[in-house]
Amino acid sequence: MSITTHTPPSAENLDDMIAEADTGNRKPKSRFAIALLLTLPLAWSLFQLWIGSPLPSQFGIGFLNDTESRALHLAFAVVLAFFAFPAFKSSPRNRIPYMDYVLALIGAFCAAYLFFFYEDLAMRPGLPTTLDLVVAFVGIILTLEAARRSLGPPLVIVALFFLAYVFFGDSEYLPEIIRWKGASVGKAMTHMWLTTEGVFGIALGVSSGFVFLFVLFGALLNQAGAGNYFIQVAFSLLGHMRGGPAKAAVLSSAMTGLISGSSIANVVTTGTFTIPLMKKVGFSAEKAGAVEVSSSVNGVIMPPVMGAVAFLMVEYVGISYIEVVKHAFLPATISYIALLYIVHLEALKSNMQGLPRVTPARGWKMQVLRSGIIMASLFILAGALYYFVAAIRWVLGDIANIGLLMLVVFGYIWLLYLSAKTDDLHMDHADAEIVSLPVFGDIYKAGLYYLVPLVLLIWFLMVERKSPGLSAFWASMLMAFILVTQKPLKAWFRKQGDLKPFAKEGFFDLIDGLNTGARNMIGIGVATATAGIIVGTVTLTGVGQVMAEFVELVSGGVLIIMLLMVALISLVLGMGLPTTANYIVVSSLMASVVVELGSQNGLIVPLVAVHMFVFYFGIMADVTPPVGLASFAAAAVSGGDPIKTGFTAFFYSMRTALLPFLFIFNTDLLLIDVTFLQGVVVFFVSLAAMLIFAAATQGYFMARSRLYESALLILVAFTLFRPGYWLDQIIEPFETHQANQMLSYIDENSDLELLRISVEGENIDGRWIEKTVIMPIDKQGDAQSRLATGAGLEIREEDSKVYIDNLMFGEFAEQQGLDFDWEITQFQVEADRPHKEWFFIPAFLLALLVAFVQKKRLRKEEGVNA
Repeated sequence: MSITTHTPPSAENLDDMIAEADTGNRKPKSRFAIALLLTLPLAWSLFQLWIGSPLPSQFGIGFLNDTESRALHLAFAVVLAFFAFPAFKSSPRNRIPYMDYVLALIGAFCAAYLFFFYEDLAMRPGLPTTLDLVVAFVGIILTLEAARRSLGPPLVIVALFFLAYVFFGDSEYLPEIIRWKGASVGKAMTHMWLTTEGVFGIALGVSSGFVFLFVLFGALLNQAGAGNYFIQVAFSLLGHMRGGPAKAAVLSSAMTGLISGSSIANVVTTGTFTIPLMKKVGFSAEKAGAVEVSSSVNGVIMPPVMGAVAFLMVEYVGISYIEVVKHAFLPATISYIALLYIVHLEALKSNMQGLPRVTPARGWKMQVLRSGIIMASLFILAGALYYFVAAIRWVLGDIANIGLLMLVVFGYIWLLYLSAKTDDLHMDHADAEIVSLPVFGDIYKAGLYYLVPLVLLIWFLMVERKSPGLSAFWASMLMAFILVTQKPLKAWFRKQGDLKPFAKEGFFDLIDGLNTGARNMIGIGVATATAGIIVGTVTLTGVGQVMAEFVELVSGGVLIIMLLMVALISLVLGMGLPTTANYIVVSSLMASVVVELGSQNGLIVPLVAVHMFVFYFGIMADVTPPVGLASFAAAAVSGGDPIKTGFTAFFYSMRTALLPFLFIFNTDLLLIDVTFLQGVVVFFVSLAAMLIFAAATQGYFMARSRLYESALLILVAFTLFRPGYWLDQIIEPFETHQANQMLSYIDENSDLELLRISVEGENIDGRWIEKTVIMPIDKQGDAQSRLATGAGLEIREEDSKVYIDNLMFGEFAEQQGLDFDWEITQFQVEADRPHKEWFFIPAFLLALLVAFVQKKRLRKEEGVNA
């Protein structure tokens, strides 16, 4: 980008903001401390690469089980938290105090205790020694202090609140509905620290096994220059349009979101460039910051990484990684496109222009044709690559992996050769006078080789179906190779003489990337450990059931009020927490609430939809005042009011807040149980609905909308999102039958696969339960055997009533929380009725009518003004 520059405002403060949020802002001057803060993160990265590689299992050297690797993972995180993050704002930043050395060493020992004494602890489960309890107590305190330093007080306050509930939950001062029997210090410390139910649970395991390698991959990719490349490409494609910098901010945040798990890092990284440019074309400081916040937070919901939540969801929901990506892709994509549309509407309302361009403008038909050709070419290349790899495997047989490795290396070197023919891209200062935009045709070759590791990662995940950890390992190894070789190879292709300085630069780039990747993980490591305290409280006390009872009591049993309460609680719980800890907390507490209360109201919701619901509202806390960390970061860049920026960003993010409710009532949006053709229809209809909803909330469609026109557009969006609602008002969705007819109905319908049954009864705690579940039915045998084989359920009839007679352990019915002697009150089957999609026709006709009326009014206004 050809521009004249001067120093950007608050650049030093912005660097400090990134350091304070992610890597630590302590910069010691002593050689020993500097070496410590270089070698420890480097050692952590190398350790994670080792345990993530196939080498330990193949050679039997340095193999660690999950518990041992989690312990060392937390030890590194705690040590670096004390070294890299000062205790208070007044604490020294140019040296590491002696007390921090002491706390770091004690914290590391406590964290690694399970590694050092793993066999001893395994020999005496449930029988802790005094040393065990002291280590657990001190370890929890130091982990909380490490979390306070690296993440701030919110997560620590939440964890302390839950710890207090563990010890004082039996207090007579608590309402009876939330009271429990309490726990001794020994029991609590054992549960939280010496088992895998608390701190060293699934969350820390995912951080150690998957998340670190993906964060490291993103750091290495960014160190290589991919972040700058994505921003430049986004501006070259969209910068010339109305409100172009804002649209480029959305696109660049979408691309950087693929490799980043931090909404704050997204805001500061792309925002330092995009926000000043947005202000130049007419956006106010608050609106410019709000656009960057909305697009950066959206980066966290974008597959394949989703702020590391994708891998946690695999463990918590019990589905494959591919399924998580499939379910998350459509809503994230729709949300991004809708944000681009919102930006476009803002530009139209204010009559904004784009940035100046070098090449002459092409007509929209030519642009659509070019876009279509590019998309078709990408699909053809993807298909050709798939079959080419299959051919290599067929031809080379046992040595195919060597051939594929050579293919990857050759592809990288060839794309790097093309890149060497263009100038390297440099990030210019955004506050300077803009002379011209970068031309896509001139710059796209400069970073094509960045796609090689991304393609490799996606290939391993999607095609080879390798584990996320192994996929990220190979992608990170390729990135390490690229970092070391890209500069000397470019210099060789450009014939720049001596290659030693370039090779030295490449080596130090790799060291910086490994160092940055590890330091980016400090907060995530201690966050997942601290969130483990909350998860441990849930498993120890059963507080999840208490939350369900509390929400049910306050909401009066009204489903929509329940969901609004769960959304609000998720929003509050997520305030000030990093994405990973945010999801762990809200899913541990609130997911079971939605499942339980939904089933009691006859609403059967897939577990992944519930987890997506609480996850979306959890991350909205990064936007919403009074905390809104991403909004405060954007306001620091834009110079706008942070509270106003937060409210504007929330207004722009209403489309994101709408989606979770749609997951619950219309699971088609998550591509659950839909065919490919149905998925295509769902995508286009949902996209149209979201754009219409955005137009309604922005008050601008073809022209400025009148109040009744916005109301009609909201009605259209609702109909497109939930066409089944109107059909339900006309024809009941299910046929209801008495329970004593169930066995005969199953016998008469040999093709029956699913059956909704309503049950009621008293659980082991003496609480009366009423719920509805969908039971799988086997196709072979009589009714009783089909129920037993399909759902693990046996029933009996007494006095014209039907009861659960037996539950097979570990089978579907037992997993759904059913119990012996509960009564089956009724069963339901889907009614034979017209397709709900017929309601799309009147909805689209109404939208066209509003568009026609507004177009007519706009032409009339333009005629008057002329």
